This record gives sequence, structure tokens and C-alpha cells, in this order.
Amino acid sequence: MFKRLMQTVDRLMGRGVIDDQLYDELEEALLQADTHVKDAASILAELRKAVREERVTTVDGIRERLKKAIADRFRQDTPAGLATGKPGPTVYLFVGVNGVGKTTTIAKMAGRLKRQGSSVLLAAGDTFRAAAIEQLEVWAARTGCEIVRTQPGADSGAVVFDAVAAARARGFEYVLADTAGRQHSKGNLMAELTKVAKVTEKALGRKPDEVLLVLDANTGQNAIRQAEEFIKHSGVTGLVLTKLDGTARGGALIGVYERFKVPIKLIGVGEKIDDLLDFNPDDFAKSLFD
Repeated sequence: MFKRLMQTVDRLMGRGVIDDQLYDELEEALLQADTHVKDAASILAELRKAVREERVTTVDGIRERLKKAIADRFRQDTPAGLATGKPGPTVYLFVGVNGVGKTTTIAKMAGRLKRQGSSVLLAAGDTFRAAAIEQLEVWAARTGCEIVRTQPGADSGAVVFDAVAAARARGFEYVLADTAGRQHSKGNLMAELTKVAKVTEKALGRKPDEVLLVLDANTGQNAIRQAEEFIKHSGVTGLVLTKLDGTARGGALIGVYERFKVPIKLIGVGEKIDDLLDFNPDDFAKSLFD
């Protein structure tokens, strides 16, 4: 993700001098990775201070200070891991715009839970798109999960309500619910998601155990703008970052917890069914540079 940043360090430090050109090009590399201007300035201010006060003058020293500055901005105060609910079932709503990998993330989560020996019921709540229902059906078959679905255009909240009711009656441990990623307007979409959350709470007797916002890391600052909207309207409890294996715009994710106070819970790092990992800030920060 920050390969170009490290290459810039190596190239400029080869001149044997730490000057404004180094800082200017590091800033450019951070901004090209879609880092927010404020975060880029803050990172470089820390680096300047380390050079001035700690006499950091080597390539390795500069690299390590940059790594630390970026890693610190991925730290989270909230406990790691996904919440579970009692009495069962545990219900996770997945929200996000179309194309971010929401349905695939649900499939990966279902596969993980099945491998752990849990019983899982899927809810095809994106009734706005026939393709979304069909895609989730395919994944249900592949992962060995049952699914609650209806016809395209039907009431999304009713699908999720029926899934929760069925899970309670039949003893399923988890319900993973897809939701609409597009409507006729942004206002319609947010109103729909609010309604689904309320219907889930009515069926479950408590709020959904997690409302997970799926974001495509490749979309950079667009993902941050999406997060602002969904967090404002949808009761988001955690973030899922997808497509991290191919992004060059991951700078946008720096400081995302500080901005929203919503923790990153999961990361998608590939196409395989088991390429969904729990988010660990230290491991994640290290992997950005390796």
C-alpha cells in the first residue's frame, strides 16, 4: 500500500541529506496514496520532530519513524472482535453501496462461521436487485447455509424479520443479513436501512449485534465520504475494509478510527472464501510496508 512512500525514502536518503525536498516528496507520496491532507501534514510534522529532537538521520530510522506514525493512526480504543448476542441468534446486518464486496463478505463470514461449527442463516435483504438475491443464493449453496429470500422488489425489512424469526424458532446461532446498496435516491436508501434496523430490533428484542459497513479500500477518499453518510444514518458499529490486496489508495484509511470512532473489525485480503481476517492494528500496520 505504501510501497511508493518507502521507495521515495530510499531514493532521497541516497543523497545523504534530509531537507525540504525529502519532506515535499514524502508529502506527495502520501497524498497520491489518497491520504487526507491533515493526516499527511501530521505524519510529516512527527517525522520532522524526530529528526530534530532524536537525531534520526539514517534510511532505516526514517522508515521506522514513518511506519510508527502511520501505525499509530490505526490504533483503536475499542475491544477487537465481533459482538455476539444472547439469547440467540446473533444478528449481523451488512450495509454499504453496491460494488464494494458486501455479498462476498457475507459469504466469507458465513464460511468462517460454518468452519467453526456454527449454524448460519442468510437473509437476502437486498430486494432492490434481483442479482443480489441470486448471488447470495449461490453463496448459500457453496457454504452449506440456508437462506431466507423473496421476490425482487419485496419488502427488505420483512425478509430480515422472517429470517430472525426463523432462526429463533429453529435454533440457528447466526443470521447474516444483506441490505440494499442502492435506491432511487440517497435519502430513500438511508430511510430503508433505518427501517431494516428497527424491524430487526423488533424481531430480535434488541438492536442488531453488529451493523457492519463494508468499504472498498480501492475507492480512497470516496470510501470515507460513504462512511460519513452511513455512520450518520445507519447505526454502524464496525467497518469491513475489502480489496486491500490490490489498493494503492489506502492512505485514505489512515486515521479512519480517529475520525469516526467506529472500529475496523474485518479486512478482506483476497478472493478466496477464507480471505477475511480479523483486524489487528499492529499486524495490519506492519503488513502495509512488507
